[in-house]
Amino acid sequence: MAKIKDPIVYQVPYSRNGLSILQQESKDPIIAKLLLQYPTVYIIHSDKKSANQVTVYVGETTDINRRTVQHLVDDPLRRTDWASLSNDQEAKMIVIGHRHFNKSLTLDIENQLMLYLSSVPAITQLNNRRTNPQNEYYTANEKDDIFVRVWEKLHHINKLVFPLQKIIEDSALFKASPFHTLTENQLSAKEQIFDRVKEALKTDEVGQLILVEGEAGSGKTVLLSSLFYELATQIDQTGIETDAPVNKLSVYTLVNHDEQLKVYEQIAIKLGISSPHHDRVMRPTRFINQQKSGKRVDVVLVDEAHLLWTQGKQSYRGKNQLMDLLERARVVIAVFDKHQVLRTNGYWEDQQLQKMEKMAGKNVINLQQQMRMQANPQTIAWVDSLVHKHKVLPIPNDQHYEIKIFDSPEQLQKAIQSKGTDNKNGLSRLLATFDWPYTQKGKDKPKWYVSVGDWRAPWNLELPRPKHSGMKDIPWAEQEESLEEVGSTFTIQGFDLNYAGVVIGPSVTLRKGKIVFDPSKSSDKGATNKRTLSDNRKISVANELIENELNVLLTRGVHGLYIYAVDPALRQALLFAQNAGTFEKKLSLVAEEKEKYKKL
Repeated sequence: MAKIKDPIVYQVPYSRNGLSILQQESKDPIIAKLLLQYPTVYIIHSDKKSANQVTVYVGETTDINRRTVQHLVDDPLRRTDWASLSNDQEAKMIVIGHRHFNKSLTLDIENQLMLYLSSVPAITQLNNRRTNPQNEYYTANEKDDIFVRVWEKLHHINKLVFPLQKIIEDSALFKASPFHTLTENQLSAKEQIFDRVKEALKTDEVGQLILVEGEAGSGKTVLLSSLFYELATQIDQTGIETDAPVNKLSVYTLVNHDEQLKVYEQIAIKLGISSPHHDRVMRPTRFINQQKSGKRVDVVLVDEAHLLWTQGKQSYRGKNQLMDLLERARVVIAVFDKHQVLRTNGYWEDQQLQKMEKMAGKNVINLQQQMRMQANPQTIAWVDSLVHKHKVLPIPNDQHYEIKIFDSPEQLQKAIQSKGTDNKNGLSRLLATFDWPYTQKGKDKPKWYVSVGDWRAPWNLELPRPKHSGMKDIPWAEQEESLEEVGSTFTIQGFDLNYAGVVIGPSVTLRKGKIVFDPSKSSDKGATNKRTLSDNRKISVANELIENELNVLLTRGVHGLYIYAVDPALRQALLFAQNAGTFEKKLSLVAEEKEKYKKL
């Protein structure tokens, strides 16, 4: 295949004069043709660098002259964001052309730009009409290569608006962006959900449940984010799909997890779904208290619905948050994984789970593809066997995913910190089961530690943070200080790490060749307190919840999982499993060499 040419990227003032400059600078007839006659992608940005606030619009067109005049003259009459851009003397327009641009490719590049720009911290407002991922077309295989070259040129023009790709790709905002190209499984699920939402909105019914089920890493958050954006911007209250709905749906995203809440809040503000005076992202309790049962919204999306409360507590006087949400919305879309329930106040009895699925009826949608762990099926099966079947099997050989067992927590921490400071390996952090006490941060110095023998490290969010305003919006794993800390499910559930280091605490043991959970060694009262069942019996569900905690922690790594186990028997079994896997790999290599020798 012929080498792909570099894109043509020009920046000019966003004005009629800027158009004249673009025409004058495009003296080369080929460049002029690519920018002025071919399909192009364009970016209009207004930088308030003193406040680190940038407004960006991304678009594509077959006629940059006509489209720019339309933005300058017509759009400000209809939209305040365009009026603001037109009146900004510092606003710039970047025009991108390429020899191989056609309508489909420009739509894909536009969508890819939205994906990356939606994750840039300096951008506070990102405008576009809709997501435009394309299916197969003639130059589809060139998209990624062309995009990398486009981004490099954009980075050279403005490093604030266009940071290095790797920095963006490691961010939680990027991983949860609604502009990802969905897999066939996700796309099928999205189309089913859209169809069912549109049908539901044509009726006066309240509390129609759509249940999305999937294991950790099955792409639930990206699907939900995509649904949130498109329902909020492209569907009206009667269920009709349109680019600019007059009567927009009242759509809310709820999540019962502080770190995930930060991500959704930023996405909603950047994309104009939320405003300072009208939050569309919040905790379930706040929504329930704010939205009385007689006043109903159109659609509620719930990420991490397994974290909803199924009994009352001090801040929540109800009995089941999902049931309360169903009373307050025409449609509820809940993303649920029973293997990620972590607290007794969120525990679901079997008959309650069956009732929930029966309520959803035909609206139960399953995501089955593992998208986080870039591992072969044998490796995924090894983790599943460890967590759910309580067996330590030989660690399989996997060229794309590294499982490594350590003999000391110091070695584990050193390895993760080495990964975490190497730009090639990206985001890597140390995690642990909740087997060491932790409450709120001490006033003067780190108070709560994870400790094993002479080794110790501060628990999540214990180290002092800079007081600048942006820190509170950054998830724990992306804060520099977190590389010196140990995270838990409170800070990491719902997020990816490139390499996850996990200290398996004393609540997880090995007895007679099987993993056994010991709730007496856990410091998580939320998991070890007894649960009052619907028949008023009080039982312990701690074993199940500790198993779920282990499941969450061991499935965070995209490219690798590093483990240290406190329990001596479990640690030795894991080390033996590692050596057995290495021995099997050597035997396989010897067998291959013998076969080669026979053929000589």
